[in-house]
Amino acid sequence: MRVGVLGNGQLARMLALAGQPLGQSFRFLEHAAGLGAERGEGAFDSSERGLQAFAADVDVVTFESENWEAATLERAARGAPMHPSPRALALAQDRRSQKELFARLGLASAPFACVDGPDQLAGALERVGLPAILKTRRGGYDGRGQRQLCTARDVAVAQRALGARPAILEAWIPFERELSILAVRAADGARAFYPLTENHHQQGCLRLSLAPARATGELALHAEAMANALLDELEYVGVLALELFEHDGRLLANELAPRVHNSGHWTIEGAETSQFENHLRAITGLPLGSTRALGTCAMLNLLGSVPPAERVLAVPGAHLHLYGKQPAPGRKLGHVTVRARGAAELHQRLQLLAERLELALPDAVTRWMHSSSYAST
Repeated sequence: MRVGVLGNGQLARMLALAGQPLGQSFRFLEHAAGLGAERGEGAFDSSERGLQAFAADVDVVTFESENWEAATLERAARGAPMHPSPRALALAQDRRSQKELFARLGLASAPFACVDGPDQLAGALERVGLPAILKTRRGGYDGRGQRQLCTARDVAVAQRALGARPAILEAWIPFERELSILAVRAADGARAFYPLTENHHQQGCLRLSLAPARATGELALHAEAMANALLDELEYVGVLALELFEHDGRLLANELAPRVHNSGHWTIEGAETSQFENHLRAITGLPLGSTRALGTCAMLNLLGSVPPAERVLAVPGAHLHLYGKQPAPGRKLGHVTVRARGAAELHQRLQLLAERLELALPDAVTRWMHSSSYAST
């Protein structure tokens, strides 16, 4: 089976690493040396004609990011099936479309108002109030394209910065924690769900994920029901990630991603079947693999700089993944997965990793790990 991946970043890399043991070969829209790509740089381009040639050269097409024009992909990818579909991509690209989809399916989310220009911000504030989050409708990730509004001065600065870009204004939710669920669906309707993951961010960027999330119970069932509704509505094939807020004992849908997701990187070592392998199984017609967690796991993003490998690998249960990128402030250069038999052992290993890398864990994680309820498990 020849899989075409639109993109050549770290997600494309991890897809290829997961698919090669299955006998799959990979072609990328851009060069991805050493990952099984059969074409070099410049073989295809991102024009509609280039996309058509790319799709005709593979058995199935998938993508690693939302930065593609959905209408162009729909026309260009007729030479091979595309999973997830361009429709799913189009909905995910627009935060307003996502919000409207959540409402149509009865999935609770933060109240919002549309802001199609600076002159509409005042009216949106009257409906939503402060504090609030102003988000561009398209583009933006890891906190980019978002501004928190707490004061009149924040509003004035945001109004100037927004320009003509359409946006949405969301009510600020004082959530207890951020969670995500990864779901996978095959073309025949078979589906599976990974355990809920607890996510901690720094400056808008995911820093640390913990899985399975603590004390989920009914929340996990609720998250699966929400993801199920999206899978069915979109006739989805592949892995879908749904980001969630926990607030007052219930879940609110935040955003969806129609692809493998950073908060699921722990599954490479921490689950019986990784999100990358299950995505490939789904889009190539293979049976889905078990999503069972193997003990308990943490995933730490390496941002801005790469530590010496010996410091990471000296920590029991630690696995290092580097993406081959040039260092830059805030840039995701890799991640470390730490696996343990239980929460107390994971606590010890995370503390050791933090000491060896001379970094501070997010405050919420430190408080959690030092709580008596956590340390006793």
